[in-house]
Amino acid sequence: MTTPRIAFIGAGNMAASLIGGLRAQGVDADAIRASDHGAEQRAKIAAEHGIETFASNAEAIQGADVIVLAVKPQVMKDVCLELAAHIEDGQLIVSIAAGITSASLEHWLGPRPVVRCMPNTPALLRQGVSGLYANARVSAAQRQRAEQLLGAVGLALWLDEERLIDAVTAVSGSGPAYFFLLIEAMTAAGEKLGLPRATAEQLCLHTALGAARMAVASDVDAAELRRRVTSPAGTTEAAIKTFQAGGFEALVENALNAAARRSAELAEQLGQ
Repeated sequence: MTTPRIAFIGAGNMAASLIGGLRAQGVDADAIRASDHGAEQRAKIAAEHGIETFASNAEAIQGADVIVLAVKPQVMKDVCLELAAHIEDGQLIVSIAAGITSASLEHWLGPRPVVRCMPNTPALLRQGVSGLYANARVSAAQRQRAEQLLGAVGLALWLDEERLIDAVTAVSGSGPAYFFLLIEAMTAAGEKLGLPRATAEQLCLHTALGAARMAVASDVDAAELRRRVTSPAGTTEAAIKTFQAGGFEALVENALNAAARRSAELAEQLGQ
C-alpha cells in the first residue's frame, strides 16, 4: 500500500507524538501536514519534524487521504462544522478526541468513513495502547491506514462495538493515572518507613517499570506472576492480604466503572 497523505487538525502533544512515530517509521515528511491556531506551535512542530504546517484547517486537508482530528473535545463541533464543506469523498476521518462519538462526527461532517480512537499518554514515548472502532463506511485499506497511524506510537487494538470505547477509556485511557497514584502512595509509604524520599521514589519507579516489562514479556497472566512472587507466610503475602482485606479488587472495579460512566456522559454532553 502506498504511503497515505495525512493531515493533522490540531498539533498538540498527541498529534506531535503520532507525527514523531510516523517519521521514526520512515514516513516521509512530505506525506504529513498539520494545522494549528497557534503560530508558536506550528513553528515548533515544523522545526521538529520537517513537515508543512498551516493556520487554515481547510487548507491543511486538501489532497489528504487521512484527516486526524486532534483538537480538544470541547471545540470539536466547531472545527467539524468548519471543515464539512471542504472534505473530499474518500477521505478517512480519524478522531483521537475523547467523548466524541462517530455518530456525532457524521452529524457534523456528513456521512464519512470514521475511525474513532482512544490512545493514552504513554504514546508520547511510543509506548501507548489505543482502542480503535471503525464505522461501516471504513474500507479494509482505510482500517489498515488507521492501524498504521496508531501503531506508530504503540499497540493498536480493534473494537467490534463503539460502546466499548468507554471501557477502553476507563482501563487504558485513564489507566496511566492509576499507576501514577500507586507510585505516589508507595513512595509516601516508603518514606514513612524511613527511606529518603528520593530513594523511595526510585525504588517505586523502577519496580513499576520492571514489573510491567515482566508482565509484557511473560507467557503467563498477571495473576500467575503474582502467585509466583508471593511466598506462603512471607512479606509479599502480608501486603497482598492487607490490600485484599481493604477491598482492593472491588475498589478498582468501582473506579473503572465510574470512569466508564463519565466517558459515556461526556459523549452525550459533547455530542449535542
